[in-house]
Amino acid sequence: GGQSTQMIVGATPSSDALILRTATHLYDQHKLRRVYYTAFSPIPDADPRLPLQAPPLIREHRLYQADWLIRFYGFDAKEITPDDAPNLDLEKDPKLAWALRNRHAFPVDVNRATKAQLLRVPGFGVRNVERIMNLRRHKRITSEDLLKLRVSLRRAQYFIVTADSHSKAM
Repeated sequence: GGQSTQMIVGATPSSDALILRTATHLYDQHKLRRVYYTAFSPIPDADPRLPLQAPPLIREHRLYQADWLIRFYGFDAKEITPDDAPNLDLEKDPKLAWALRNRHAFPVDVNRATKAQLLRVPGFGVRNVERIMNLRRHKRITSEDLLKLRVSLRRAQYFIVTADSHSKAM
């Protein structure tokens, strides 16, 4: 059970920051189970105050990605859409965009980092972070171990240090 709601994206000039902060409020204060995002689709002979063009569909996708980061990765809406960047980058996923804005937080040593730090590494998902946390109790994690876990090393390599690597930091 639980309640959900839907937000139409692009029908008003609302920024992604406002949309995500509203969604966070709905999750926190009203215990909504899910917020769905749908791109506005113009219709003929609509109210003239409505836009004539639909927003790019990638914006809807980026909002879903950002919502996921808030609900499952411990991000705050203000981190994902800071005051100087109120709209999500349509070229980069929100986690990568955050990591590039916060380069001081990297590289992360996969053998020492907290769960919260690992969850912020691009290419690391919730399940793989759990696997990393479990595996490192038994051994020092190498790049090969991450490959066996099916971690996206292509994305993560610039943000991590493993037992067999020297800093690959940016």
